[in-house]
Amino acid sequence: MVGIVTYGVYIPRYRIRIEEIARVWGANAGDISGGLGVREKSVPDVDEDTITISVEAARNALARRPIDVEALGAVYVGSESHPYAVKPTACTVGEAIGATPHMTAADYEFACKAGTAGVQTCMGLVQSGMMRYGMAIGADVAQGAPGDALEYTAAAGGAAFILGTDDPIAEINHTCSFTTDTPDFWRREGQAFPRHGGRFTGEPGYFKHVQGAALQMLEDVGTKPSDYAFAVFHQPNAKFPQRVAGMLGFSMEQIKPGLVVPRLGNTYSGSSLIGLAATLDIAEPGDRIFVTSFGSGAGSDAFDIEVTDAIRSGVFAREAAPSVEQLLANPVYVDYAKYARHKGKIVMQ
Repeated sequence: MVGIVTYGVYIPRYRIRIEEIARVWGANAGDISGGLGVREKSVPDVDEDTITISVEAARNALARRPIDVEALGAVYVGSESHPYAVKPTACTVGEAIGATPHMTAADYEFACKAGTAGVQTCMGLVQSGMMRYGMAIGADVAQGAPGDALEYTAAAGGAAFILGTDDPIAEINHTCSFTTDTPDFWRREGQAFPRHGGRFTGEPGYFKHVQGAALQMLEDVGTKPSDYAFAVFHQPNAKFPQRVAGMLGFSMEQIKPGLVVPRLGNTYSGSSLIGLAATLDIAEPGDRIFVTSFGSGAGSDAFDIEVTDAIRSGVFAREAAPSVEQLLANPVYVDYAKYARHKGKIVMQ
């Protein structure tokens, strides 16, 4: 059975509070924070981008389980904020962690679900016997135009998952997807910031696709929400995942461990994967985890995952890399001016 062999996360220490962004734009911070369910978001340092975040997440994954990187046959990095329009992020990440040049590597793009698309690809390659291990990363330095609604949540962070069949800490029992041409969010070539379709983002976008993939998963594997210890849904804010969980029949207790968006913001391609990592940080053998990502444009990938005894064995050391909770702790808060500089919204000449 193909599963997660190890995983790692990286989140920058810098944060900006929602109140600080609202202060600059003359908005009501209480209404915004309450409406989104987000208190603060992560901010990259001036020298951090999708590549550096991906490398740190990958190194944390290898710290927990130092696999033979010579056997790492694929590195896929899903992101909306690759540093180069034409030059792959994945090859830099692969070389930085010492992978063999004989690997295959590529950058994925599908809004916020590009990371889970990479997971599915690695599953297929490993299952087919083409390679022993594959690495899928979801990472972003998310963009939001100054004063736009996206600016209150667009955050930075990423997660790396290595897939294989050697004593996985969590087996992936099944995966399925739901995809349509729904233009709820887009960014044209050369544009610095994305645009969104407002009312299309919720019902025809997020809720239709998350439910479409989730309900298909439950039907495919013959389960019901109560069969799972935990559930993780893409979290563009705190309201959407809580609402869709209730619509599907999942409880707040099931989604709470992975609901990191109130203190992190929306890390786009890293969102559902960081939520899964936070859940794996506390999961025990036998726990079953339901995961559904979402990417605007639009599509969702769903996964049925079961934690194995290997998560408590000597081959895997959870404490060898920081947990999501540890990465969220002890933040360094910045004002809007420093945030704008870190995000490249103001540049020294």
